Amino acid sequence: MAQRIQFARTGGPEVLELVDVTPAEPAAGEVRVRNQAVGLNFIDIYFRTGLYPAPGLPSGLGTEGAGVVEAVGEGVTHLAVGDRVAYAQGPLGAYAEQHVLPADKVVALPEAIDVETAAAGMLKGLTVQYLLRQTYPLKGGETILWHAAAGGVGSIACQWAKALGVRLIGTVSSPEKAALATQNGAWATIDYTREDVVERVRELTDGAMCDVVYDSVGKDTWETSLDCLKKRGLMVSFGNASGAVEGVNIGILNQKGALYVTRPSLNGYADTRERLEAMAGELFAMLEGGQVTIDISNRYPLAEAGDAQAALAARRTTGSTILLP
Repeated sequence: MAQRIQFARTGGPEVLELVDVTPAEPAAGEVRVRNQAVGLNFIDIYFRTGLYPAPGLPSGLGTEGAGVVEAVGEGVTHLAVGDRVAYAQGPLGAYAEQHVLPADKVVALPEAIDVETAAAGMLKGLTVQYLLRQTYPLKGGETILWHAAAGGVGSIACQWAKALGVRLIGTVSSPEKAALATQNGAWATIDYTREDVVERVRELTDGAMCDVVYDSVGKDTWETSLDCLKKRGLMVSFGNASGAVEGVNIGILNQKGALYVTRPSLNGYADTRERLEAMAGELFAMLEGGQVTIDISNRYPLAEAGDAQAALAARRTTGSTILLP
């Protein structure tokens, strides 16, 4: 038997329950991973609340983890029992001691990277990789705005942007988070609780505004984000922390300067094993080279997943949070 977190109805953290299950055997093209650490992400809350519908109920939760391959299904050749691995995609169910998922969604983990770093950094790090290197291939010298710059994804983005020679302006909600973003390499920070974001961007850029805005907050920051862009700038909406962006008149993009907008996702970029491995390879190189480090500021036992999600939703956390089976 093994334990996992599941939910039989959508709602608050209280709907999460720890249950005993019989580990499934991997089918053809699948592997079973014994998790040693599990990543916690905002998308997990979206599934728990029903913003994103789970395939069925009761449902497991979580898509990110790291550990050791315990069993392989027929036809799997790039992984073997005993391999250290990490993953950030696949079916819900990573909040568990064991998880079965497609082998093409699992990558081998270099010896230099520990499992906690991998579990805390895979989804967030791959997200930053596609945002900074593919959605808009930053070359260096650009000025960008990143909302929630002290969060798990933001902390990685600040470091990666600095390594690329990009000026990242990060929004934060406190002096402590501003200090953290600056420590991670943000070029400038804006405390949105006390400062007008658009006016501060205008001041910081001498009126030039930003080439790209990266917004994981959603409806609360949509208009502000558009107003921080230069003409023909790119608005990247990649999350819904405050709720989904809805009812948008596309004509506003023209009115605010012939702007571009995109709504990307990790699955839209890491859609083949080859692309996933290339993206993970670049992330691992950044980690091994020290240009990016993962701040694991919160560790919770698997049984306390609800408490961990509550802390994340209330923005009481910085950096990354992991669950330990």
